Amino acid sequence: KVLLIDLDPQGNTTTGVGINKGDIEKSVYDVLIGECKIKEAMIKTKHKNLYVLPATINLAGLDIELVEKSKHENGFNKGEQLKVCLQDIKDTFDYIIIDCPPSLGVITTNALTASNSVIIPVQCEFFALEGITQLLNSIIMVQSHMNPELRIEGVLLTMLDGRTNIGLEVIEEVRKYFKNKVFNTIIP
Repeated sequence: KVLLIDLDPQGNTTTGVGINKGDIEKSVYDVLIGECKIKEAMIKTKHKNLYVLPATINLAGLDIELVEKSKHENGFNKGEQLKVCLQDIKDTFDYIIIDCPPSLGVITTNALTASNSVIIPVQCEFFALEGITQLLNSIIMVQSHMNPELRIEGVLLTMLDGRTNIGLEVIEEVRKYFKNKVFNTIIP
């Protein structure tokens, strides 16, 4: 049994598993602001044993709402809301996969705090190496303050254009740094 949690306001994971965004009554946003429990927002997909906690555009303002809530409520930790919400259902699933937005903020911190491990997708382009450094800093921060058990599962190279030297150089740099943590499969 697998639960996909869509933490990206664009909601591509949600639509990617066949959910019409117009049919969504409750989403991960409602869960994280405390309006409902995960079980109320989860949707069973047409695929056997696959459920999704969908995202809507409301998620775009979540960072600000969680920061405000943490200022006014004692004991409220803006970076641990997903972990707290998952307590009720985590043993129901064999795997919980969290799709994060391409930015490092409170939403991504929630995902890293709630996770056992992280897969780092890296586009085989010049600026991707810059993003890896920022992500690694975030992972180290989460490991030292919120989730010491978090580990890097692996690095997944994506969007390779094998006709360009830059793509091959990125692969070489990533393999040099991450060594055996780089998955063998490269997504074109």
